[in-house]
Amino acid sequence: MAENTKNEAAKPSFFKQAKAEFKKIVWPDKKKVARQTVAVVAVSVILGGFIALVDTVVKFGLGLIL
Repeated sequence: MAENTKNEAAKPSFFKQAKAEFKKIVWPDKKKVARQTVAVVAVSVILGGFIALVDTVVKFGLGLIL
């Protein structure tokens, strides 16, 4: 039983470990975040348009068949 409490006292707490890990993170600056956000939105809009176009073509094709 004494060994158990000794090991617990030697271990740093979860929150101390988490805080130490967060200090290691290199956060991007605002300009980089803004650029990446614009890129994600642009690609999403383009991909959405492409999927809508393919859907319309498939609907039209199925309408001709059926």
